[in-house]
Amino acid sequence: MADETPLLDVVLGVGNPLMGDDGLGIAVVAHVQSAWEETAELLFVDGGTWGMNLLPIIEQARRLLIIDAIDRGARPGTLVTLQRDEIPRYFGRTLSPHQLDLREVLALAELRGTLPEETTAVGIQPAAIELSLELSAEVAGALPALLDDVHARLRRWGYAARSPEPAHA
Repeated sequence: MADETPLLDVVLGVGNPLMGDDGLGIAVVAHVQSAWEETAELLFVDGGTWGMNLLPIIEQARRLLIIDAIDRGARPGTLVTLQRDEIPRYFGRTLSPHQLDLREVLALAELRGTLPEETTAVGIQPAAIELSLELSAEVAGALPALLDDVHARLRRWGYAARSPEPAHA
């Protein structure tokens, strides 16, 4: 990473909105972005299924907040928070270079020494990862708690909301 590259606070929503609860990160980052003042230091990213294209964004981050459906084997709808060392990252065997996912991107950033020390993943235990444009009832019911968590993190980072209390989805 070049020394002149500005460091950013990055809020990264990932997942596939065509696969039910897997679209959680995309839905949340869009909602949160609309509630906060944009600054040169705060970047909201709809990372979808971008794979390795996320590496330059992650490498610019001073702080990284990843929002995603997170399967920890908990009851569907459970809020999940993972700190940097708890977030799965590894290089897996794929059939094609187009199959890279966030775990490989995080592993490469760590290998290169560019994974931000303050990296956190927040999300909800999914109920259904299947072809659907809708979140499950369990995940939708947990959205207010997740949004409260993300809003609180942005306030702690020193950013200002557009209104005193951002509205829930």
